[in-house]
Amino acid sequence: MGVVLALGAALAYGLSDFLGGLLSRRISPWTVALFVQFAGAIAVTVAATSFPADLTTADLGWGAASGIGSGLGTVFLYRGLGRGQMNVVAPLSALGAAVLPVVVGVVVGERPGALTWVGIGCALPAIWLVSRADSEGAAVRAGAGVSDGLLAGAGFGLLFIALGQVPASAGLGPLVIGQWVAFLLVVVGARIAAAPIRSAGSQILATAAAVGVCAAAATVLYQLAARSQLVSVAAVLTSLYPALTVTLAAVFLHERVNRTQAWGLGLAVVAVVLVALP
Repeated sequence: MGVVLALGAALAYGLSDFLGGLLSRRISPWTVALFVQFAGAIAVTVAATSFPADLTTADLGWGAASGIGSGLGTVFLYRGLGRGQMNVVAPLSALGAAVLPVVVGVVVGERPGALTWVGIGCALPAIWLVSRADSEGAAVRAGAGVSDGLLAGAGFGLLFIALGQVPASAGLGPLVIGQWVAFLLVVVGARIAAAPIRSAGSQILATAAAVGVCAAAATVLYQLAARSQLVSVAAVLTSLYPALTVTLAAVFLHERVNRTQAWGLGLAVVAVVLVALP
């Protein structure tokens, strides 16, 4: 059941990232992140009423930490998807989201197999290959996507690690805390960065709300998956989300990558799959 939940989270994240990336090409990524996080916070708050919760101080702390990761990851991801190529940004964000929980899992006592370590070893050259471009203009575009993708991956890695420490007895309470912390983080970050937060049309708002609910559902599925198997395994399975994002970008946006980047993306997929294997 844990594998099914994690793969369901991957599909939901993949869809929300594609739609969020499209919005970020029309309006400010900060505006998208704000609306998405607000809708997600409302959705999780409502869903939490169906799960009994016995919260401890540690649970609340992990929930807040997950919110910091979610808020930072969302902003960098949407900025990268808005100004870079989706088929570069999404896979790179998945690498951080997959590898960081594995490392932390080992520190706290989880023992992945040899293939997991091979997968982690594949991640570093994958990052370098994906950053290559054939022309100066493409290099600038890909470079922006690489930096944002890596920063987003670090944020999502923190999200996965933090939620993986929350016991089933806590229900969805820590996730509720995390969603609201993420929302407040985006608000404060937008003010510090002097980023424009503008009103949007009803269609854009409806799409942002759908993205937020979809991302929130993915996070709930991940948390449930992490309670039934190793956090490292749940994280890497969930980190397969770029497969759907890249597929949708290829079909609807006709995005292409050069041969070097293609090798890098392929190696990134191999890295994630190897980490996920028992």
